[in-house]
Formats: sequence, C-alpha cells, structure tokens
Amino acid sequence: MTPPATRAAAIRTATIRTDFRTDPRRITAARPTGLRADEPLTDEAATATAPAGAPAAQSQAPAPAGLPGSGDDDPEHPTAAEIPAAQPGRFTRPGGMFASLRIRNYRYYFAGQVVSNTGTWMQRIAQDWLVLSLTGSPFAVGITTALQFLPMLLFGLWGGVLADRLPKRRLLIATQGAMGLLAAALAVLTVTGTVTAVAVYGFALLLGLVTVVDNPTRQAFVSEMVPAKDLANAVSLNAANFQTARLVGPAVAGVLIAAVGSGWAFAVNALSFAAVIGGLLAMRSSELRPVEPIARERGQLREGLRYVRERPELLWPMVLAGFIGTFGFNFPTLLAGFARDTFHVGAGAYGLLNTAMAVGSLTGALLAARRGAPRLRRLVGAALAFGALEVLAAFAPGYWTFALLLTLIGVFGLTFNTSVNAALQLGTDPEMRGRVMGLLVLVFTGGTPIGAPLVGWVTAAYGPRPGLLACGLVSAAAAGVVALVLGRIGGLRLRLDPHPVRTRGRVFSVVQKGDLATAC
Repeated sequence: MTPPATRAAAIRTATIRTDFRTDPRRITAARPTGLRADEPLTDEAATATAPAGAPAAQSQAPAPAGLPGSGDDDPEHPTAAEIPAAQPGRFTRPGGMFASLRIRNYRYYFAGQVVSNTGTWMQRIAQDWLVLSLTGSPFAVGITTALQFLPMLLFGLWGGVLADRLPKRRLLIATQGAMGLLAAALAVLTVTGTVTAVAVYGFALLLGLVTVVDNPTRQAFVSEMVPAKDLANAVSLNAANFQTARLVGPAVAGVLIAAVGSGWAFAVNALSFAAVIGGLLAMRSSELRPVEPIARERGQLREGLRYVRERPELLWPMVLAGFIGTFGFNFPTLLAGFARDTFHVGAGAYGLLNTAMAVGSLTGALLAARRGAPRLRRLVGAALAFGALEVLAAFAPGYWTFALLLTLIGVFGLTFNTSVNAALQLGTDPEMRGRVMGLLVLVFTGGTPIGAPLVGWVTAAYGPRPGLLACGLVSAAAAGVVALVLGRIGGLRLRLDPHPVRTRGRVFSVVQKGDLATAC
C-alpha cells in the first residue's frame, strides 16, 4: 500500500478541456508510483498507466464470469493488472439507474432494507407520538431525539474502528438483531401499558449506542457487495430506498397508531429486522468481496484521524459534510415554524412540506444512481446549490413557492449526501474504510445536537426566515471556501478558450497539478 505521505507528494499535470458538456471521464493523468497490484484503477489511471498500443495485461488469477442463472452477471472486481488500456471509463461509466440490482447479494440486501427502513420510520413516528402522549411536552420529544443521537457524537469514531476490526456481515447481523430486540421490548411495554417516558429515553439511548456500530459498518459493507464501478450507484439506491421508506413509513404508522396504538408500530418494526437478517444470511459468501479485518492494536482510532488529515481529497469533503450536516439539515426545527408562524397553515399543509422534501430527496437519489463515480466538483457544486436554494427559500413569498424550493433543496441535498459518501469510499483504502465512514457519520449526524439548538435559538428569537437564511449562508459559504481550498491544493487554473466554436463549444482549459487532480 502506498503511504499517504507518498501519495500526497506525487505530482501530476494534466490539461483538460471542459464546459457544461464535458464529461469528467476525459481527464487523463498519471498515477503515482507504488500502486498495489490488487488496487483498482479509475478510468483515468487505467488510461494513463497503459502504454499506447500495449496488449491487455493478463491476470494471474482471472476473475470468473457471472454465474449463469444467478442474476449476477457482473464479473469479479478487476484489479490493476486486469484492466486493459482499451477500457477507459471502467469505473466511472454509469451502467443504468438500477445497475447494482443485477448483483444477487445486493438484491437481497436492498430488499431487506426496503422492509427495515419502512419499519424504522414507523418507529420514529410512533416513538415521538408516545413520548408526547406520556408527557404532553414537545421538549420531552426533543430529549428523546437528542439521546438517540448523542452516542454518535461521543463514540462514533469507535464504531468505525469496530467496523474495520470485525467481519462486517456478521457484525451487521448482530447489530440488526439487537435493534430488533430493542423494538420488541418497547412494543411489549407499550402494549401492556407499563411503558414510561424514562423507559422510552433508555431505549432511545440504547438504540443510539447500537447505531454507532451499525451505521459505519452498513455503509462500508456496500463495497463488499458491489464492484467499484457500481459503488456510487449502490450508495444512491440505498438513499432512494431510505427516502421511499420516509414516504411510506409515517403514513403506515399513522394508520396503526390510530387503529391499535403505538405499541403495534414498534412490533411491526421489530419484525421488519428479520428481512434484513434473512437477506444477510442468504448471501453467497463466494460472491462477496470481503476486506480482511485488521488486528486489534493500540492507536487505531488516531491512525484513522491521521489518515484523513493527510489526504485532502478526504479531509475537505469531510469538513464540508460537517458544516452541511450541522447547519444545513435542520428542517425539523424550521418547517414547523414556517407552517405555523410564516404561512399560517395547519397540520396537513405542514405534512405536505415534509412530503415535498422527501419527494425531492428521492428524485435526487435516483438521478445520482444514473451517474458514474462522483467527482469532488459535483459534491462541492451540490453543496453550493443546496445553500443557495436555502437562501432563496428564506425569502419565498408564498407557501407553494416555498414547497417547490424545498423539493429542489431535497434534490441537491441528496446529491451532496450520496456524492460525499461514494467519493470517500472510493478514495479510501479498504482496511481504513470503516474508520473513515465512522468519521463521516460523526461529522454529518453527530453535529445535530450542536446545530439544532443554535438554529432553534435563532428561529425563536428572530423567526423562521432568518433561521433558514443563516443555515443557507453557512452552507454556501462552507462550499465556497472548500472549493477554493481544493482548487489551490489541486493547482487548478482556468483559461478562457478564444475559439469555443472550433473546439465544439468548450469554453475553458483547466490545468490541474497534484495528486488531487484525478479526484476533481
């Protein structure tokens, strides 16, 4: 494995012709020396490292073709020695919106997640309603949410360490089983009428502790089910899965709560985890791409932090994710204020605002699934558009204009979310992936207990519009600063083309220098 310091020291220069029609796959750059033989190449590196006219290299152990009749027609993940020069775009060319579903193991995982995510959203609604019924206090609902997110803020990095130390599939079976047992126990207490608000607080805290391990493990496990060329697609489909459940789960929960009470919503959620566990058990081990767990040693958490700090293509997207997660995604705090105090509408119209954002998020996830591997320019651009749209929404003159802008905010918010997730996974060495994803979860969701009170204070003191304006300005400013930093590190220089017509409409010549060039 090439040490991070060696990678950062490698300097490459490439000239790219780009405009609104230019595909980022046209970047051509040399890869730093010291590449492992089993390390996958991007299309740029594959094109640059193969000599002109050279025959395709032969692998010592050729990958088997897809199994007939299994639905897995995707060959094994090729290595650097197996990629011929005549295959540019191998890992960045999109293979269709549902490309990852060709892979049998991922289909099982996806199907289980459809059921489980729906149950999870049912429990969220039922849990909030139960606490409100027991206490009559919205503040108590906030305490429940804070307790569920607090473990991620305190122990999120350790969850990533465990994800790297233990086999991910077995770890997921354990965490999903624990979540199912917690939901079942809460269901029993609720149905029997013995539940208390303190008990719900305790279950929320325990669920948060399990999520600390489950979340980074689940995200890192995607790369063991699908090859690198389909990783961005799989991440986007996972997001689409979650957003679909966000639309269906609350509606089903509302019907169940009204008909038979909150306890049965918890019971349905407990049963839903059987779908995920069943899918994990039904996977074919021979078709997985498992990463060898690392041995337990001291200093592995610090090693993960140092790994990210020394690689700007990981560090600065992580910083941007922290700002967006902490300040940009505070809609539960803001939307109720807009509905009640700004537009003076009822509960139904308030629910429609949440639906508009969910529809936008689902659309963004599906659009992302059609694209290839993400570039840093895409995630920075999505973050900038996300912040700018929040600023516009803060000045929306009417309810329906605001709802339309929320839909667009959902599109770009999910585009950023899936882009940063896939970019970090593709840019991370396999043995570090759990820790890197644990850090991403920490900065993206762990900032909620910090950002939500600040945004809530601004909203309470000055109103919803200034609150959303502040969120948008912070997000857009963070995107702009990170774009400038990445441009400086990557040695980006724009040059106006004096003859865009003769060059098929290409307006700029962009010179990139440095190891960051291929990521941009």
